[in-house]
Amino acid sequence: MKESKTLLLDELKRSLVPRAKALLPFSLVIMVLTLAPSYYMLEVYDRVVNSRSYTTLFMLTVLVIGAYIVLEMIDYSRTQILRKVARDVDRSIRDSIVHAMFTAELDALRGTGSKALRDLRTLYTHLTSKSLLALIDAPFSLFILVLLFLINPVVGWFSVGGALVMVLLGVANEKSVHKPMNEAYQAMATTQQYVQGVIRNAQVVEAMGMVDAVHGRWHKGHIKFIESQSAASYEASGYSAASRTTQMLVGSLVLGLGAWFVLKGELGGALMIVASILAGRVIAPLVQLIANWKQMTSFADAYKRLNGLIGMYPLPQERMSLPAPVGQLNVEGVVAGPPQSRLQVLKGVSFMAKPGTSIAIAGPSASGKSTLARVMTGIWPAFSGTVRLDGSDIYTWDKNELGPSIGYLPQDVELINGTVAENIMRFGLYDESKIHQAAVLTGLNEIIDTLPHGYETQVGDNGAFLSGGQRQRIALTRAVYGMPKYLVLDEPDSSLDEAGDAALLNTILKLKQEKATVVVITHRMRLLEAMDYLMLLVDGRIQKFGPSLDVLRELRNPDNSPNPVRKAPVQSAKGRQP
Repeated sequence: MKESKTLLLDELKRSLVPRAKALLPFSLVIMVLTLAPSYYMLEVYDRVVNSRSYTTLFMLTVLVIGAYIVLEMIDYSRTQILRKVARDVDRSIRDSIVHAMFTAELDALRGTGSKALRDLRTLYTHLTSKSLLALIDAPFSLFILVLLFLINPVVGWFSVGGALVMVLLGVANEKSVHKPMNEAYQAMATTQQYVQGVIRNAQVVEAMGMVDAVHGRWHKGHIKFIESQSAASYEASGYSAASRTTQMLVGSLVLGLGAWFVLKGELGGALMIVASILAGRVIAPLVQLIANWKQMTSFADAYKRLNGLIGMYPLPQERMSLPAPVGQLNVEGVVAGPPQSRLQVLKGVSFMAKPGTSIAIAGPSASGKSTLARVMTGIWPAFSGTVRLDGSDIYTWDKNELGPSIGYLPQDVELINGTVAENIMRFGLYDESKIHQAAVLTGLNEIIDTLPHGYETQVGDNGAFLSGGQRQRIALTRAVYGMPKYLVLDEPDSSLDEAGDAALLNTILKLKQEKATVVVITHRMRLLEAMDYLMLLVDGRIQKFGPSLDVLRELRNPDNSPNPVRKAPVQSAKGRQP
């Protein structure tokens, strides 16, 4: 965990520090070349005006033009180096960010993904911005200060005072901007998450006349964002104006101070003007830093959030490769609930299933059925206890390795924007034979011709272009793609018609013939009777568990059942198993 928390910092150090050191000579050359206009002015006053030489003027002009060209070339090169740094950092941390985003979403931290992507963009943008170059250039202001002290110590100390004022303005800017910027970010994130939820339920909102109410709630959040953003911008613009004014004042006052020394005969007229220009150059990087302070604050906050996210959800350690499972399922004393709460939805669930066994899970609403499905597929961890597949903890199993051997159909069917074929084959390598095999197994091939472009039909965002039954049938086909040996289907019949129910039942029977372990959450009698075993889950505990027909018989006639059914959970290691 410690290594994960410092991953982002380490990558920034590894990519940025060496190149920042390489940029220092560039910054020194740029600082020298920025003196070219001052040198040009001095030489024009001292040489050209006095000698009235056109040749000298021409050569000086050529030199200053060359200096400008070199200056721009070096500045362009520095920008390209920073872009390379940003790409290196992005390439080094993006796997960790993507893993953390998905894990956070699985833990029900909604909106974390969009926030992390926004923070990553902020990080990339700042690493390629002028404010970072200004930060690198700032130390070379000392070089110009040395020149000012050589021109006149009083002018030098006056410029130091101007630089200190700029630093104080920067510190005050940070203190005043940080709080409203954080409030604006939180308000924006909350509002964006709310709007995304509303958009997902646009049909309900429109049909039931909820638009005004929804708009009013969004408007309150949006106003809070606008007010916080405006407060931050107001403070930042005020300090930015003060810094620009200070810069102009320093330049003008140094000019006046130089004129005073000229009148006293202690300074030449040309040096007076040069000192004024140099004094402005001393604090120019500081002015640029203050002008970009809001972006720098955003960068710091984005860095902090990304580092915290990576630390909370580090990349899993590389594990030893395991053989593909055959479907031996062991649920051992599982206590579980939503990951971000300690609410115990499942309260000590234990049972076992041999490969090729089919189990139906039924029970009232809020009894923990979907929670059990998520725990059995390794989506959610258990607070205590373990779900083992072929003896290995399914939660810690590498999902990239285990995935092809598992089929999962969630209660809320969601498809990914793409074609029907892409969704079926799980966006992996195209394999026409496997797609056809899965479609035949679920009966999808019988309705594929009704789609506009067959398997190449776009499903839309979350399957918006399809009916509920079509979405569920495609999701079921995705679950059985590749003939996995272990499947968990959470109410796979909720949107199916009579033909779909028959196709689902036929699919489960074929999976049983292929020795796949199938767990189905359902209340349909046809499915319950077709399964080998039936589990009745009530209030997070197994109330009944046994052969399906026996359990159904007892439920129909609890007082005169000739085949009593176990009313306690099956013991995971020593008890009987299906």
